Amino acid sequence: MPSAAPCLRTVDRYRETGVVEDVAPNGYTIDRATVRQKKTGRPVKFELTDQTRQAVDDYLKVAHKKPGEFLFTDRRGQCMTRRQYARLLSEWLGSIGLDPKLFGTHSLRRTKATLIYRRTGNLRAVQLLLGHTKIESTVRYLGIEVDDALAIAEQVDV
Repeated sequence: MPSAAPCLRTVDRYRETGVVEDVAPNGYTIDRATVRQKKTGRPVKFELTDQTRQAVDDYLKVAHKKPGEFLFTDRRGQCMTRRQYARLLSEWLGSIGLDPKLFGTHSLRRTKATLIYRRTGNLRAVQLLLGHTKIESTVRYLGIEVDDALAIAEQVDV
């Protein structure tokens, strides 16, 4: 896949259910897409950065993907399994000089959420991005203390 690194989040979101028209309904990748969480069945929106959109557009051309097809597939055209995604991630990490044993599919999801929280202090935004229904789940997920989260929330006027 061309420019694989920016696509990691997209692959993670669409590994099991995403089809081409979810991210490229008119043949070109859109700014924001929605994925229905397998665990909860709830829709979660996420942004595709310029770099990611370009990489996905390049991938769609190289892979000759058409509407109705899974966005990311195995060799038989079926949706990619969790294990296949983990293997692909390991290959990508190795190709950019990182130790694949230090990263996993879920750790990347948590890292992005943690970085957003640290930069913004906006726990609600992270909750929405992760698709959590309870703020307590997001607090646990990020590994932060409730007192810390409340202190940050009190500093932000809405």
